[in-house]
Amino acid sequence: MAKHVVAPLREFPAGSRKLVEVKGRPIVVFNIKGEFFALANRCPHQGGSLFHGRLGGLVEASAPGCYRYSRRGEIVRCPWHGWEFDVRTGKSWCEPQRVRARQFPVSVAPGSALVEGPYVAETFSVRVEDDYVVLEA
Repeated sequence: MAKHVVAPLREFPAGSRKLVEVKGRPIVVFNIKGEFFALANRCPHQGGSLFHGRLGGLVEASAPGCYRYSRRGEIVRCPWHGWEFDVRTGKSWCEPQRVRARQFPVSVAPGSALVEGPYVAETFSVRVEDDYVVLEA
């Protein structure tokens, strides 16, 4: 897969998400507590925008009336029909074995690592001041 620089790291504060386009494909990049995840901006149910979905957590019950809320900000809910997906894996909470949102590898790379290439040319002293979010698609 090719790598695509999508934005400077400073544009992704913790808890944020950003809609980017890579090769004509809309992709949502999430920053969850400093970890980055990317999902296709399309709910596999009927195509709703996951970027516009609400981020929440996981509600589990060990018995009637005994609820536990965890994984705050890691579950995205499609705004059209409420299907929920794990941002970390893309798996659906409705049918995790069969339905998932397409996931893309995403990482943070120092700008200095992105400017190197296979060719040699006259060089000038430069300084890279920012890190960038890089998506593989």
